[in-house]
Amino acid sequence: MFIDRSLGTSSVTYFLPIFDGGKILINGTYEENMQELRNDAKAFGMLCGLNTVLMLLSGIIYVDLFNHVALNIITRLRSKYFEATLRQDISWHDMAENQNFALTITDNMEKIRNGISETMGHFIQLLFDIIISIAISFVYGWRLTLTICIYIPITMIVNYVTSNYQSKLTASEQNAYAKAGSVVEEVLASIRTVVAFGGEKIEEKRYNNFLEPARRAGKLKGMFSGLNDSILKGMLFISSAAAFWYGAHLILDDRYKAPVDQEYTPAVLLIVICGIIVSADHISHTAPFLEAFAVARGSAVAVFQVIEAQSKIDPLAMHGKVLNYGFKGDIEFEDVFFCYPSRPESIVLRGFNLKIKRGETVALVGYSGSGKSTCIQLLQRFYDPIFGKLYLDNQDMRKYNVHWLRSNIAMVGQEPILFFGSIEENIRHGKMNATQKEIEEAANAAEAHEFIIDLPDGYNTLISERGVQLSGGQRQRIAIARALIQNPKILLLDEATSALDYHTEKVVQAALDKASKGRTTIVVSHRLSAIRYADRIVFIDRGRVVEDGTHENLMHQKGRYFDMVTAHEYDGLDDNEESDSNQLKQGDKDYDQATKYTMDGHRFSEGSLNKNTENSFTRTCQDSRTLDNSEQTHYMKTFLRILKWSKPEWGFLLLGAVCSMLYGCTQPVLAIILGDLFGSLSVAEPDEVLKRSSRTALISVIVGITACITCLTQTYFFNLAGVWLTSRIRSITFQKVLNQDVGWFDLKENSVGAMSARLAGDACAVQGAIGFPLSNIIQAIANFICSFTIGFYYSWELALICLTTSPFMVAAILFEAKFTSQCALKEKNILEETSRVATEAVAQICTVAALRRERDLIETYHKQLEKYRLQIKQRLRYRGVVNSLGMSIMFLGYAITLTYGGYMCADGLIKFESIIKISNSLLYGLFILAQSLAFTPAFNAAIISANRLYNIIDREPEIRSPEPKVSLHFIDDQLSKVNVKREGVNFQNIYFSYSTRRCHQVLKNFNLDIMQGKTVALVGPSGSGKSTCLQLLLRYYDPNSGEIHIDQENIHQDISLNNLRSRLGVVSQEPSLFEKTIADNIAYGDTSRTVPMTEIVAAAKLANAHDFITTLPMGYETCLGSRGTQLSGGQKQRIAIARALIRNPKILLLDEATSALDLQSERVVQQALGEACSGRTSIIIAHRLATVQNANLICVLRNGNIVEHGNHLQLLAQNGVYAKLYRSQPNMGYM
Repeated sequence: MFIDRSLGTSSVTYFLPIFDGGKILINGTYEENMQELRNDAKAFGMLCGLNTVLMLLSGIIYVDLFNHVALNIITRLRSKYFEATLRQDISWHDMAENQNFALTITDNMEKIRNGISETMGHFIQLLFDIIISIAISFVYGWRLTLTICIYIPITMIVNYVTSNYQSKLTASEQNAYAKAGSVVEEVLASIRTVVAFGGEKIEEKRYNNFLEPARRAGKLKGMFSGLNDSILKGMLFISSAAAFWYGAHLILDDRYKAPVDQEYTPAVLLIVICGIIVSADHISHTAPFLEAFAVARGSAVAVFQVIEAQSKIDPLAMHGKVLNYGFKGDIEFEDVFFCYPSRPESIVLRGFNLKIKRGETVALVGYSGSGKSTCIQLLQRFYDPIFGKLYLDNQDMRKYNVHWLRSNIAMVGQEPILFFGSIEENIRHGKMNATQKEIEEAANAAEAHEFIIDLPDGYNTLISERGVQLSGGQRQRIAIARALIQNPKILLLDEATSALDYHTEKVVQAALDKASKGRTTIVVSHRLSAIRYADRIVFIDRGRVVEDGTHENLMHQKGRYFDMVTAHEYDGLDDNEESDSNQLKQGDKDYDQATKYTMDGHRFSEGSLNKNTENSFTRTCQDSRTLDNSEQTHYMKTFLRILKWSKPEWGFLLLGAVCSMLYGCTQPVLAIILGDLFGSLSVAEPDEVLKRSSRTALISVIVGITACITCLTQTYFFNLAGVWLTSRIRSITFQKVLNQDVGWFDLKENSVGAMSARLAGDACAVQGAIGFPLSNIIQAIANFICSFTIGFYYSWELALICLTTSPFMVAAILFEAKFTSQCALKEKNILEETSRVATEAVAQICTVAALRRERDLIETYHKQLEKYRLQIKQRLRYRGVVNSLGMSIMFLGYAITLTYGGYMCADGLIKFESIIKISNSLLYGLFILAQSLAFTPAFNAAIISANRLYNIIDREPEIRSPEPKVSLHFIDDQLSKVNVKREGVNFQNIYFSYSTRRCHQVLKNFNLDIMQGKTVALVGPSGSGKSTCLQLLLRYYDPNSGEIHIDQENIHQDISLNNLRSRLGVVSQEPSLFEKTIADNIAYGDTSRTVPMTEIVAAAKLANAHDFITTLPMGYETCLGSRGTQLSGGQKQRIAIARALIRNPKILLLDEATSALDLQSERVVQQALGEACSGRTSIIIAHRLATVQNANLICVLRNGNIVEHGNHLQLLAQNGVYAKLYRSQPNMGYM
């Protein structure tokens, strides 16, 4: 338009005549041409204005639709993925090493959504722009277009190759992150074990080792991305150079033809070149979108693998036999062979045969690892036999509907799992439509009602993940209530009362015996009292039934069962009788030594709250400890901090930023080249035209090479910095999480699922702050500044006119940033809660399967997802407006600039080549700035995610090591005068309540002195505070008031956490093992050194674990799998004991350490523990009083106080609480 009118020629136009422009003038005067130029400018302005409106409306619609569709798809996909995960059989979960649910449900899903949301719409827009631009170029000059379009197949090949590599690398990266995420879930689920054994550094190293492959894959992805972008950008400039040179030749060939015969004029050349440049540029801009698609495709692989996986045992399948009535409960094992899928070389059941009649109570006994619990799992159809059949009412169990089958079976396991929620909700999981009355009746039957109503919120009391703040006995009673409320046809009890004190066990056992009437019951127990009156007792050895009969019959046979019982009775009676005389002689002496300073200094817990403590406790009750959620986002402050965290990569970032700025300036330079080219076309001499066009083409090639190098460099280095930052912030956040106090993990918002989601989603999102989005933003700013400078250089007046649209652009960017930050935090919190529910369910899949909670959890998860969908939908409504406004402003700018520029050119105020330079540079700069809007969500998400992670990183744990000081190994002056040395463990005036239940005091003015080298046993009913004492000693928690001393040193003021815990060795009632080899799990007991294999074997022998370990095909190198679930409870307990013994601690803490062992194992282990306790301070918690009667001091706890104390004989002589407990246990402790 400007060129033809300025040169006194005209070209055919197809749209300007609609708006009264584009008239063809033959031999028109200069004035007539200038007047038509004004008309053309006016028509062009109207055309661009109409295009602006159409683009704005269409942009709003397509962005909104694509985002809406993507949101709905990803919501359904999340739901389908969760459902598919719950559908899988337990063996799939055992073998799914590379499946990390938290990572997939958060990070992978967001990457998929990014690939199918507005990104897809923008890509389609670019694709159509490319097609239309090439089509228009073909219409105006097909020869020039066809010659130049040789770059298209090259770019397509490059895109195809690089996107394939990126997809593969993305899958590799996700696989590495999944393994790292599994470490997070495993470690946080066993955080107490990690803390107790000082395993933080080991777990950090293990986590970082899994991050290394992800780093490598991420760096390679950046290289291929940069290679793709650089080649595409290089092709843009090379194709432009070819167009400049060849186009000049074509114009010169037509210069002297008649106007009607001229095919190529400067105006046609401009249209063709602009079309080619636009198409080539748009092809180069498809790179980030193709990368997003490649990443989405790579992320989707893991998702659809699970969704499409066919479960062999599908709990949600509708097929299968269902008996609405007439179900009896007859069970038959017929020649069953079985091994766990993760250990196919180890046969657990070998030709197992057993018939159980309906209504019959059958007890399975035998040594640990003999296959008892495996029978229970097969009955629940967690697994199917390899050979043989399992019949239920004479029908192959595999023919029954899985959900119906499990609805008729209730299970109480040795390690009861509770879920986040209230106690009422946890009991209701057994029967979702249960009334409050039914819940209370079940709790009464399980002897749980009394302790529940004593809690401040009663049945509405919230319990943390896995119920860790309740005692083992309390958890087990809630689990029993959950089973009883189900009223099943078949009742499975696997050490169901192992965590209960004898009085509670007696009542609960009576309730279980009553519940067993009329239903088939299978009992697995080491306690003779739990199985003695069973209809049949089946002795299992090495996966086979070796004896079967009643207690009397088996005793009469004098076989394996007889040996166990008589060994137990000997252990319970003869050993006691032999030790009575010695204990009578030593009783008073030991008692005096053990309690000397207690009686002289502090009384046992017989005091009451003093006024100050009571007031302090009242104030504490009014407070609620919550996470500091003041996650207010300060963009600049957070961004600068991210840069500070990236200090090791500052060199890369600086080089990348310089290259981004140079790369951003190449496009405005192309506008100058284009303007100079058309300026040269007005020269009369053909040789001069060819000379200038050749020079212009050469400059274009040089700029193209520069663009190619800078593009590759900036993409690679920014990606490299982003990858290292992501890895570093993951590592540091994980380290900080491990350093938090244990009480922090009791909070709902800090659950395993929530933390896994944060480490997976937030850490990955932070890369958007200094990765590809930042490079694009720097590039856009540099482009705009360069364009601004060029515009003002050639015509400040037209440049100002051109910039009239920029305030709208800035306003759009600022509005979206602010609105996104407000909504994104809510979205993150909702998604985190949603992920927590799902992650907890998958982590406890066995309990979920047993309770048939799949449908309930899917419904709950779907409701949470819907809440998330509605929240994010609110933000997306504005996204279309903001994005379309930014994109359409460019056309509005064209309308204003070229209209005004046309009038200026007609009035002789500016040359046409200057208009080309200004409009193409400034308006393209605005276009690039508008395109940067596509990356603002990623940048905003990065800032918000970083802020959330910094809340964790900045948090100082409430329980931390004191300031270094001189250790108090000297004797106090006052004590020295009386020649007294107070060594050992000392509890002074301890008051304590858990942070989530501030008003419920667990310990009340608790006092206890334990002399060095003495063994003290804590006994009493469940929930009396026994385990709490150990947790305070380990500093999992700190008391509300009072002090604890070890060898005169205040553990809160004088001893570092590492030093304190290095002195302690603990064996818990529910041992946590890791997905490592048996040798590594035992060596975990001493993380300060590399434990030699000889010591590992010696510790295993002491714990009576060596024999069963050596029977495994891989021996000590056997990998235990996730949480060691494929070992029996006794086997896990023995490994945990070996782990504690290898530590050689100064103080040994045993919390029901032998409760899961059979008698033979228990006797050997008890002897080993007795030897281990010799010469070291030991604190033992046990319900079986026969295991603690040799202790120097026995303390009976009730409601957080010591109500009796003394040695075994002294307490019997007192004829108090202990004596009654002891006499109520008629030497029938364990089998």
